[in-house]
Amino acid sequence: MQLIVISGLAGSGKSIALNVLEDSGYYCVDNLPANLLLEATLNFKKSAHPRIAVSIDARSRKTLHLLPKQLADLKQQEIDVRLLFLEAKTDTLVKRFSETRRRHPLSDDHLTLLECIHLEREILEEIKGLTHCIDTSDLSAGSLRTWVKDFMKLDQSRLTLLFQSFGFKHGIPLDADIVFDVRCLPNPYYEEHLQPLTGLDDKVIEYLSGYTDVKRMFNDIKRFTDEWLPCYIRDNRSYLTIAIGCTGGRHRSVYLAVCLAKYFNEKNQVLVRHRELSS
Repeated sequence: MQLIVISGLAGSGKSIALNVLEDSGYYCVDNLPANLLLEATLNFKKSAHPRIAVSIDARSRKTLHLLPKQLADLKQQEIDVRLLFLEAKTDTLVKRFSETRRRHPLSDDHLTLLECIHLEREILEEIKGLTHCIDTSDLSAGSLRTWVKDFMKLDQSRLTLLFQSFGFKHGIPLDADIVFDVRCLPNPYYEEHLQPLTGLDDKVIEYLSGYTDVKRMFNDIKRFTDEWLPCYIRDNRSYLTIAIGCTGGRHRSVYLAVCLAKYFNEKNQVLVRHRELSS
């Protein structure tokens, strides 16, 4: 039996994620109180539901402290438990609530929207540390759907290396564990014939692969990751997100993320994502 627990901030895309899982054949429950997770899951198991997805968030804050133990108990029942946490930058969340005119689930007559968001982050801080995080600030709904599908396919018994390209001018990804800055490398953006292309295009690949500094940067990041990866594995981590950033996130970071993913894919479970190419 497989159980996927979706949590995260209001407005970060939990409904989209749950809909993806429902379309993929999961029996989905939204806003399940945290204290009912163990009982509900075991009942689903008796009813022969092989794949369950539930959403648990700050709306059940009174019993949220019980969630870690309930998850541990479920894993002892030989249930494949996966946790996914969705978050976004505060200004992104404010914009989304303004556009939809929705009330924040923690809102009352005393708290502003910003205060609700900050309070929700505090409530969910402990849960966030248990899960794989996805920063949805710059993701379209379609890209989020793809990322959730990728998450479903992973072998949870192995550490997943995620190489993510991004642009510093759009902000550092909230879900990054390690960040490398490659803005010092030659920039294809300033070559007129390369500017509209990306690091996935042959002409940009040829341009960047011709520079010694680009090769040195690749080797340095590769060597660092090779050396420290065993330590992350011993720490019983399920995911390690390595973010590669250039200015716009379309050329240098994309090229290096792909190169690194190809190298590490030979011995590891690897995902590669390009944040600024996902919109």
